[in-house]
Amino acid sequence: ADPPALMPLPLKLEAGAGALAIDQRFTVTASLADPRLESALNRLVARLSRQTGMAIPRGKPAAGAHATLRVECAARGALYPTLGEDESYQLAVTPEGALLKAAAVDGALHGLETFAQLVQPGATGFQAPAVRIDDRPRFPWRGLLMDVSRHWMPVEVVERNLDAMAAVKLNVFHWHLSDDQGFRVESKRYPRLQQFGSGGHYYTQAEIRAVVAHARERGIRVVPEFDMPGHTASWFPGYPQLASGPGPFETGGDYGMFDPVMDPSREETYRFLDGFIGEMATLFPDPYFHVGGDEVNGKQWGQSAHVKAFAKQHRFKDARHIQLYFSQRIRQILARHGRTMVGWDEILQPGLGSGTVIETWRGRAALAESVRQGYRGILSWGYYLDHLSPASFHYGIEPLAGDAAQLTPEQTRHILGGEACMWAELASAETVDSRIWPRLAAIAERLWSAPDVTDVDSMYQRLEAVSRMLEWTGIEHRSNYAPMLDRLSGNHFAPPVRVLADACEALGLGPRHVDGITTETPFNRMVDAARPESESVRALELAAARVAAEPAAAAADVAALRAQFTRWAANDRDFEPLAQANSLLEELKPISKDLSAAGALGLRLLDIIATGRPAPPDWLASQDTELKRMLEPDADLRLAAVRPVRILLDRAARAGK
Repeated sequence: ADPPALMPLPLKLEAGAGALAIDQRFTVTASLADPRLESALNRLVARLSRQTGMAIPRGKPAAGAHATLRVECAARGALYPTLGEDESYQLAVTPEGALLKAAAVDGALHGLETFAQLVQPGATGFQAPAVRIDDRPRFPWRGLLMDVSRHWMPVEVVERNLDAMAAVKLNVFHWHLSDDQGFRVESKRYPRLQQFGSGGHYYTQAEIRAVVAHARERGIRVVPEFDMPGHTASWFPGYPQLASGPGPFETGGDYGMFDPVMDPSREETYRFLDGFIGEMATLFPDPYFHVGGDEVNGKQWGQSAHVKAFAKQHRFKDARHIQLYFSQRIRQILARHGRTMVGWDEILQPGLGSGTVIETWRGRAALAESVRQGYRGILSWGYYLDHLSPASFHYGIEPLAGDAAQLTPEQTRHILGGEACMWAELASAETVDSRIWPRLAAIAERLWSAPDVTDVDSMYQRLEAVSRMLEWTGIEHRSNYAPMLDRLSGNHFAPPVRVLADACEALGLGPRHVDGITTETPFNRMVDAARPESESVRALELAAARVAAEPAAAAADVAALRAQFTRWAANDRDFEPLAQANSLLEELKPISKDLSAAGALGLRLLDIIATGRPAPPDWLASQDTELKRMLEPDADLRLAAVRPVRILLDRAARAGK
């Protein structure tokens, strides 16, 4: 039997004999009476009901009978999830029953998620394979940053992503709550922040507490970020006295690095921030508080007479020294409120203050340098989901590689883990799930599993299964796809649009520029519906590789490729009428024609490989040039369909040598 498609892969997994039946008689009990654990057991039963399509009651075992799954938890642990808490668990599944053991509730929560991943259809119904698992995380900080400032994300979006995070054992939700484009939290002490800086979209304090409670029940810490002293344009419409320069101020609709920054020279600034941080500390119980600190260009400081006088008085040489002073003051304010400062790596300077955590987005060299200077570090470089890089890229980013590999064992222990980042310049509440999932599961495995778990093919096999499993948590990365494509074609039944979308991949921030895009730009194009990676094209790449390696032994793969290439070759004929007088499809006409040309070329290459006769070198060269052209982005899309055809072209070229 195939090994279970678990992600993250456990530290130790031993397969047993047989399987445990999962049916409507399923029951689960716990040795520890704990509200968080009881809530998790209820969620497990509800999720198994969705996964299996069976109405499984949340009942107790019959008198004298054992529960299907028994949970033995030694202790409740901290009131809120805590950095460094014991998250280990042991799970044993046999045909007679399952036993989950954990030292604390957080470990039990992870074990329940593993059990849910084990449940699959079997020969006689749903079942969990017999296994023995001993598991614990490699890093204690495994997070997701969600930006809700650039584009507003309602509570239901946040909470369903928390559910999916729990499913892959992530334990930190980094909530990016303020930036130039919006201030997203209700402040009762300074109400003009949300009144003038949110555009009407912000979380009430009751909603904040509800999200924190939702995360707590799932073993997830909530770390807020309020960016300062830069990326603060949304603070100033309500409180212009905080700014270093004159107004008027308005919440930014564009993107980039803006000049307005907080005034570090006035004591009124620090009194305001002391009051604000004190209020936010009552909403966010986690001891870590992120203050941003990135991309401060210092232009306004250099133009302000009173800031320049302040810098001269304190003998600050440049903007970096002014920002260091600001960071030191904020660190002291946070400490008075029982909070530890977290900031982006721009704040890293000697004298910053012990205990600060540095989050690195500019490379592993910056991570290693922060650790050498005595700070704890988190890696985000290489985990930027908004760039829409393939899962294999993120999977290959090892926090302890590169410059970090030269650290001493003691220094290495200061690397707490990592965070994936979902910046929202190019994402909306409708599209954000597909920009996070399923690729975040690959990052979760990198941060949880052993460092030698690096097999990319195994990762993708399990990722495809886990992607489908995540649907049962409520995430909408797959379910939103078809409706968004239907929007493009209007009232028409439009399989050609689906064929084209399946063959393409969306470009993310970086390759897809934000010039001309604002917070009001609708995300209703094909690029917004298309996935970062085409699952179907990857399957065709694997088939093409097998055909290229041994054509005679790959008859089934040849048939699958021929069927798909035939579909591609004919697709533009059906797509063209749909695109007439349709502005959303008009831009896709060139890429549709390229898809049909790629399909036709794939069919010809299969014929050439089947005959074993070499193709003319000049024809091969011309087709190579044409495939390179097709790979160039168009309409902010990449034609992924080129890749399996390229594999066959390379095979035909080798045969002629």
